[in-house]
Amino acid sequence: MTTGLALSFSGLFAQEPLDAIRYSWLTSQGTARAESIGGATTALGGDITSLYSNPAGLGLYKTGEFVLSPGFNFITNKSSYRGGAASDNKSNFTYGPIGLVYGIPSRNNSKWKNMTIALGLSRSANFNNRVYVDGQNNQSSFSEKYLEQLINNNATNPNDAAVDFPYGASLGLNTYLIDPTYDDDGNVNGYVSNASVPTGVRQQQIISTKGGISDFSIGLGGNYNDVFYIGGSLNINTLKFTRTSTFTESDATGDTNNDFDHFTAEDYLSTDGVGASIKLGIMFKPVDALRVGISFHSPSWYSFKDTYTSSLETDTEGYQGVKFQSSPDLNDGYAGEYNYRYRTPMRIGAGLAYMIGTTGDVKAQRGFITADIEYVSYKGNSFNSQGDANVDDKQYFSELNGRIDDVFKNTVNMRVGGELKFETVMVRAGFAYYGNPYTNRYFNDKPQDIVNGSRMNITGGLGWRNKGMFVDLAYIHQIINDGYYPYRLETGPYSIAAIKSTSGTVLLTVGFKF
Repeated sequence: MTTGLALSFSGLFAQEPLDAIRYSWLTSQGTARAESIGGATTALGGDITSLYSNPAGLGLYKTGEFVLSPGFNFITNKSSYRGGAASDNKSNFTYGPIGLVYGIPSRNNSKWKNMTIALGLSRSANFNNRVYVDGQNNQSSFSEKYLEQLINNNATNPNDAAVDFPYGASLGLNTYLIDPTYDDDGNVNGYVSNASVPTGVRQQQIISTKGGISDFSIGLGGNYNDVFYIGGSLNINTLKFTRTSTFTESDATGDTNNDFDHFTAEDYLSTDGVGASIKLGIMFKPVDALRVGISFHSPSWYSFKDTYTSSLETDTEGYQGVKFQSSPDLNDGYAGEYNYRYRTPMRIGAGLAYMIGTTGDVKAQRGFITADIEYVSYKGNSFNSQGDANVDDKQYFSELNGRIDDVFKNTVNMRVGGELKFETVMVRAGFAYYGNPYTNRYFNDKPQDIVNGSRMNITGGLGWRNKGMFVDLAYIHQIINDGYYPYRLETGPYSIAAIKSTSGTVLLTVGFKF
């Protein structure tokens, strides 16, 4: 990548701290049984979910089973931006763990009672979503991003600037959204936007995202004397994320003679990634009724490839009319590409589970209560260059990671749940709280711009088990508070969009024991 492309990339498509949250602010990933109890499975075991929470729980298996977990998700987003309110929704299919668990009993009198092997595929993140933002602004314009790009790169030659920034300012120049200004000697002394900010503009943005993170895992668990359990799993993570952002800024006055009607900037980003991580865990059963679990989730180390394009349509009415330009027009018909690396945070979890009823015989158990606490090092998020990066890229990633360290804080998640068993039917409920990862140093100091990011899951479900078959149904109601900036400026004012999302997920798990 040339330096000019790197600069234009870093101006519009490069990573920012909030991008790290997309790939790391994850909730639990389990079967319908696990999700209906809030995902609190660190000390529970006996479920393929152990592959993803605490692999030591695999050691509780004495036999084998095959599970399948289809699901359906629907989400509603409500946004608040500069006094304007908007909403949008999205629904899609999803899935929980699909896989095979096989318990291998010991054939001698060893205190190692059995070993368990498990293979599973599960989705740890679902990016399918749609957000709509709408508000009035008389303080700044999205187009000022282009002005800053030209100023920061000392672009004094408009002819060069019209091709040097194909993902940003060049689009604005070629569609007459921005124009150069000249001194008395005819030399370029700056640039100006034709957007009618002083009289007010209406700003609208639609962000449509697709994709997810899928984890293929292979795990091994062991049972020592029905008291101590140990396990680990290797996880291959595949990530696909696509984002289409359509930002429209229009004249709020309705004046058809002020040389500005509207512009629409569309940015497309596709990210493909492959990563790997390990998960380790232990469980201890000091008495039959009590289980204690501890888990360690290493960071996932990813290799990413971004593909991106931009386009801009501008209507300057009687000045130049309607003009259109896209980045492939300025890049020999090709989309931009960039390769880099990303590391997720480390997680450490601990849990307790109390069995209700006679625990020596599983069939005689009457239920359980379980609780987890999880520490997440969000400051451990980091982006890095890949291969022989140039000096500009290395400096950029160094500054970005410093910003991440300033923006995020380490936090604690909590999950609790329980089950009551009535012969072959089980009733379950749970709750989970995922802490605020933001220090709020990233956001403006104004109280209305502070984001108390949080996620809460309220869960419940039913289960049925009989004659080697089981069916579990769960409903997960999630409430998310978050925020983002439709655009950011280095010198001018800009505003945050606060997002409140509510989602419902119905998950069904069907399993067969053998």
